[in-house]
Amino acid sequence: QVQLVESGGGLVQPGGSLRLSCVYSGSIFSIYAMAWYRQAPGKQRELVAAIASGGSTNYADSVKGRFTISRDNAKKTVYLQMNSLKPEDTAVYYCNMPPTGYWGQGTQVTVSS
Repeated sequence: QVQLVESGGGLVQPGGSLRLSCVYSGSIFSIYAMAWYRQAPGKQRELVAAIASGGSTNYADSVKGRFTISRDNAKKTVYLQMNSLKPEDTAVYYCNMPPTGYWGQGTQVTVSS
């Protein structure tokens, strides 16, 4: 069964950093775009960042300049480096492979002092 498995979430103070990872268990990874979404309590799931197979990226305005999405095709992994974290970044973060509809189980990120 193909899976996307996230890791790296946790509790961090405002201004801190976290790096999320998402590993794909299928056989073909490099040709697919990948994305990170998040969902805060009581809010809709929103796109945070996406990376195309060729490496081009796009970000939500709220995270531009603070978050960086990257990928390692050899490891079939996509990353989300999150710096200068704010309390409003608190959410469950999900990895997504748009062309296939696969979603990870989510990892909790809590930014609080």
